[in-house]
Amino acid sequence: MRYAAKIAFRHLLSSPGQTALLTVGVALGVTVFIFMSALIGGLATLLTQRTVGSISHVTLEMRDCDPAPLGGTAAQAVVQKDLSRREQIAVWQPFLPVIASTNGITAVSPQIRGSAYIERGQAIAPVGVTGVTPGNLSAIANIRGAIVSGSADLPVDGILIGRTLAEDLGVRVGQVLRLVSDRGRERSFRIGGIFSLGIASADRQALYMNFVAARALFDLPSGISRIETKVMPVENAPQIAATLRRATGLKVTPWTEDNAQLFEALNAQGRTGTIIKAFALITIVVGIASAMLLSIVRRRSEIGILRAMGAGKRLVTTIFVLEGTLIGASGAVLGAAVAWAALAPFPPIEQVQSGGLPVDRAQGQFLLAIVLTTLAAALASVLPARRAAGIDPVEAIGQ
Repeated sequence: MRYAAKIAFRHLLSSPGQTALLTVGVALGVTVFIFMSALIGGLATLLTQRTVGSISHVTLEMRDCDPAPLGGTAAQAVVQKDLSRREQIAVWQPFLPVIASTNGITAVSPQIRGSAYIERGQAIAPVGVTGVTPGNLSAIANIRGAIVSGSADLPVDGILIGRTLAEDLGVRVGQVLRLVSDRGRERSFRIGGIFSLGIASADRQALYMNFVAARALFDLPSGISRIETKVMPVENAPQIAATLRRATGLKVTPWTEDNAQLFEALNAQGRTGTIIKAFALITIVVGIASAMLLSIVRRRSEIGILRAMGAGKRLVTTIFVLEGTLIGASGAVLGAAVAWAALAPFPPIEQVQSGGLPVDRAQGQFLLAIVLTTLAAALASVLPARRAAGIDPVEAIGQ
């Protein structure tokens, strides 16, 4: 093996121009591989942060009542939903530690949800109200980080509204608004803060208030409307939802069910990235195999001399496989270094501005690129190496 490595090095150094050209070609392929990994991974992360990042990943609600069979007959009792009664999880406190301890859950937020409308003079605006405890305000959507005016504090008589809604009503922090719930209850609240999530529906219709105030406004003395959670990674939401469904017996809905098209788009994007990276590896394999075949033709007489001196087919095969592997490994390391330097100026995903490239260097898969390229180069050298080992020494020297 040491002798084969020595000859392989000498062959590569005897043609420095060809060796350098092959190494640069492999490096370019690896650079493309890493850049596409960073770009596609960063784009997926950005889309997830700006869409799924502000919604519940797994939502738990009271299960709907199913028709029950009547005793002794094949008939079923039809349950008519009481529209005057709000669906609620009456006993919800025992579920919280069970949910929080589930693997993959990163945040849990019990909520009171309901519809209401704001009255200000002649203006009436419908809103979706979310009642949360002050400590869980940003458990699902980062409301604290989105405050553009006022503060994120939630006293019993305070509310937080979206910037678009505030502009539509012509109100600012400190002013008082009157809310009328879908249960006919009325109460006045002071605007404590204005937020902007960058989501049109939320900025125009979302309203947050204290948990205690929401209980009174929607006539829920003890129960809650739902429990929202965040999971990591978000792709595991369906599996985590199945676990919570078995553990709690509640109606559990992962975000992938309500956002099926977005989930499919993210999966399609990932598959596209895999195809692009596969083509980059195929290009490297074809390039190395072609160069090795040309090298064999050029060195036919040298190979014949080696065979005549007693070198076996196995040794000749090893020499050329080592040459291809060395070219692949050196090109992979060079390409990874170039990609690292090229990706360094790009900002983190959280700081990407509108229109900027969402490149995430952490998802560049540098080690994977080096390993796959080295293996691909070794495999690409096998066929040319076997061809070199099959050369007849008499014919090669005679030429």
